[in-house]
Amino acid sequence: MIKWAARFLGLTLAIAPFAALAAAGQPVNWGLGLQDAASPTMERINSFHNLLLYVITAITVFVTILLAIVIVRFNRRKNPVPSRTTHNSTIEVLWTAIPVLILVLLAIPSFKLLYFADRVENPDITIKAVGRQWYWYYEIPEQEYKGEKIGGFGFASYMVPEKELKGDQIRLLSVDNPLSLPVDAKVQVLVTAGDVLHNFAMPSLGVKLDAVPGRLNETWTLIKGEYVGKTFYGQCSELCGNGHAFMPIEIRAVNDSDFLSWVAKAKEAGDPLETATAPSVKAEKVRLAQANN
Repeated sequence: MIKWAARFLGLTLAIAPFAALAAAGQPVNWGLGLQDAASPTMERINSFHNLLLYVITAITVFVTILLAIVIVRFNRRKNPVPSRTTHNSTIEVLWTAIPVLILVLLAIPSFKLLYFADRVENPDITIKAVGRQWYWYYEIPEQEYKGEKIGGFGFASYMVPEKELKGDQIRLLSVDNPLSLPVDAKVQVLVTAGDVLHNFAMPSLGVKLDAVPGRLNETWTLIKGEYVGKTFYGQCSELCGNGHAFMPIEIRAVNDSDFLSWVAKAKEAGDPLETATAPSVKAEKVRLAQANN
């Protein structure tokens, strides 16, 4: 027992230096815990996660102490004649009431977080993410941002194949057409799907929402200004078929002027919003190629 305890302690000390390795935007080797929070929603998720960690640690320690007491005080050697007690009303009430009370107390911050992450009033920008087999299609509706009229187009975003990766692009995470979003702007995110169930997940922004065919789900995010110039990566988190692992999400945080410039260029290269709901020619070619393989 002592030997196994020593091994566990050694392993803990060995990986401890890596526990602090966390990065906003992408996973890191040997990283532990959640990615750094880059949005108010993710900050609250981190806080709630830490609260739950303290609670479950206290419960685990308490139950371990009770087990140790039972092992030491009520073993066969110390109690050769076993007790015939079958009920203890006080203990039964306590072990029922205390867990219920703990769950009720945890429900309060949980419901607050769910309500906070659900939607935002008066968003600055609205985007629509459509999950398809197996890529994401983004639509930017016509709207006004910072006094400029933007939107009215859509574009497909495909994973960059491993053999085509360049520079600092990341395997299975980088895409050919990233989505750019301005920092310090409340972004309304509408999520749906064109074929099967998908899931739009961006860990550092605290976004994880099912994309359901025929249904429009809503959430929101706000990228904090300190992360301007940062790239965030996510993935489809729903088992949507054999291409499930190959439809990542890439979002770049930019300032207002860069965002408006990106919108102008993306509109020229993208599809008019009237035809954006139909699969693009490139999408059909990819689908047929995958089917033939």
